[in-house]
Amino acid sequence: MTHVHPGLFVTLEGGDGAGKSTQSALLTAWLEEAGRTVVHSREPGGTELGLELRQIILHRRGYIAPRAEALLYAADRAHNIATKVRPAIEAGSVVIQDRYLDSSVAYQGAGRVLDGGEVRELSLWASEGLLPDLTVLLDLDVAVGRARRDADERAWDRLEAEAQDFHQRVRDAYLRLAAAEPERFLVLDATLPPEQLAAAIRDRVERMLAAR
Repeated sequence: MTHVHPGLFVTLEGGDGAGKSTQSALLTAWLEEAGRTVVHSREPGGTELGLELRQIILHRRGYIAPRAEALLYAADRAHNIATKVRPAIEAGSVVIQDRYLDSSVAYQGAGRVLDGGEVRELSLWASEGLLPDLTVLLDLDVAVGRARRDADERAWDRLEAEAQDFHQRVRDAYLRLAAAEPERFLVLDATLPPEQLAAAIRDRVERMLAAR
């Protein structure tokens, strides 16, 4: 269950190379030009504690059991929402966040072959039921995304380094989530030009802000 608040909570989801960072920057610039206060976060790593957990989750050498991984994400989420996101949206800010509970359902649920319903319930417990007002899913073919990721010339983290079938399960899970909650999700073809994607996101956000 989500809660009423004066701000806006927008999350960006998608696989490797989908363009979440680019769209976050474009949306931020537009909102700030309009006089809105924007707060950024990410999972994992949106807080000081989150940065420590991010290092463990994404860069620890060696095996992490799937359930332990899901619990580490939930710990990061609980602290991020309690100390950063909820105070910001209750103060009327727009929070733009890279990844949230849908990532856990997709990556730890489908990717790690855990029960997606259980992973979602864990996330909702950790966040005290907070759902985003809008989730932008930048959908991209797995092979295209990984080719984009290779072009970045940055070392892959633990999840990025998983096999292609892992990432295909993640993409399929995202699309199922979006189909189940069409009012919350905005699904966009991530191969479209960045400005075209940004315009679609701005249109939805503008209508949501006007309705408040």
